[in-house]
Amino acid sequence: MEIEQLRSSFNAAGQGHLLQFWDTLTDVDKKNLAKELSSINLEDVNSYFKDAEQMLKTVSEKIDDHLRPLSPEVCGSVTRSDPVKLKEYEKLGLTEIGSNRVAVLLLAGGQGTRLGVAYPKGMYNVGLPSGKTLYQIQAERILRLQKLGESVTGKTCCVPWYIMTSEHTKDATETFFRNHNFFGLRPENVILFEQGLLPCLTLDGKIILETPSKVALSPDGNGGLYRALKKQKILEDMERRGIECIHVYCVDNILVKMADPVFIGFCRGKKAECGAKVVEKTIPQEAVGVVCKVNERYQVVEYSEITLSTAEKRGPDGRLVFNGGNICNHFFTLDFLKHVCEKPQESQLKHHVAKKKIPYVDANGKAVKPDTPNGIKMEKFVFDVFQFATDRNFAVWEVIREDEFSPLKNADGAAKDTPTTCRQDLCALHLRYAISAGANFVHADGTPYTTFKGKQPSNNGDCVSTNGLEDIPVCEISPLVSYAGEGLEDLSGRKLQPPVVIEAKADGQGIDVRENVQ
Repeated sequence: MEIEQLRSSFNAAGQGHLLQFWDTLTDVDKKNLAKELSSINLEDVNSYFKDAEQMLKTVSEKIDDHLRPLSPEVCGSVTRSDPVKLKEYEKLGLTEIGSNRVAVLLLAGGQGTRLGVAYPKGMYNVGLPSGKTLYQIQAERILRLQKLGESVTGKTCCVPWYIMTSEHTKDATETFFRNHNFFGLRPENVILFEQGLLPCLTLDGKIILETPSKVALSPDGNGGLYRALKKQKILEDMERRGIECIHVYCVDNILVKMADPVFIGFCRGKKAECGAKVVEKTIPQEAVGVVCKVNERYQVVEYSEITLSTAEKRGPDGRLVFNGGNICNHFFTLDFLKHVCEKPQESQLKHHVAKKKIPYVDANGKAVKPDTPNGIKMEKFVFDVFQFATDRNFAVWEVIREDEFSPLKNADGAAKDTPTTCRQDLCALHLRYAISAGANFVHADGTPYTTFKGKQPSNNGDCVSTNGLEDIPVCEISPLVSYAGEGLEDLSGRKLQPPVVIEAKADGQGIDVRENVQ
């Protein structure tokens, strides 16, 4: 688009200030700014701001009167299902996986800023004995899952891994995977794509200039997934591969079971097209969103949107009425995604608005870092498509928090969701796997650990202390050995001295147990 056309369009939309420094720019900066401005849909941006204004006016309103709990018909639970039914779900899920009908989709647009690092969260090492990063752990879970699928169908199995990055994480993520040979996955089955960006706006709707030649942009949220899926032809790639089911999750959950066969089987068994995995919310004040109905539509409602009296409501069984804690762990069919990615549906996904301190340049071209919020950032959330599901095609599967949810959000020193808590939770899970397989953990003098069952380890050398309890041994099991506790028969009756690391042998036959790992 020629500069005069740009100037005319932006003046007409009330955004002409974006070209105020044009005559002072270098040719390279002019080219870059023109390209950036040409990519902005002014009609959409102005429409988004009108919606944002309305949302900011109503953000303090509570929605208690419109809430309804989940219908029992759409719900299932790992703790309230009998073992036979769980095995049925698992077999059905593994059949789907082994038939090459399942893909996983990772939401990986976030940097590790709150962790004190400038690289993508997936590259973070929480301090496991093996030194593995989140990306490596997840890649190895896919490799193991493919073998489990092949064992059921007898076919060669591939679970494609789609990774949605952002402007800030794509290059680093791609380089990281290439430098690590995609952790054993075939490169053509690791598909990176980028979420969109939206201009940051002042509180009166003006697009903010970050520098004289650059617009202030921010990622459009994990709900930008749906526009990116269509725009970057990811849906077409899935269809070409014969994918029918997609598991979507966030990068920061170290316990995530990607394409969990039980969850896949539960959703397929109910003929669901949209599903959510949840953990039980037991404390009313816990700041976690819950899956419920609002005006008869499925939705995730944030804790701040309801009163404490509603959050505290309990049913006849003593459990909270609104107890389905959202953990950003979802199931979709390809047909459902194709439907919600179409313009009429995607445009119904409202932007969530946050006031932020956004750096800008003043009228003299001087950089300013504000001390108070001076603008808004807008984003969509991945779960907002629940509104397009119905009782006939929606499913909610409740899992055990200690087995499946431990997010990495904060640096060590914070109260929760730190590298230490993630490391603790993963080692605790692996300890339970090993004990269930018949392993015994012993001290250096051969005396057994006896009082740690059901407790959480906290990595501190070979073991950690809990208040008044015996130290708890550290145990890490490679995902290449076991996806969810299976394949550990060789541990039966063995005495192990922690820290213990259990890896697959180089030839893939059997396991290699390393004790007293330093």
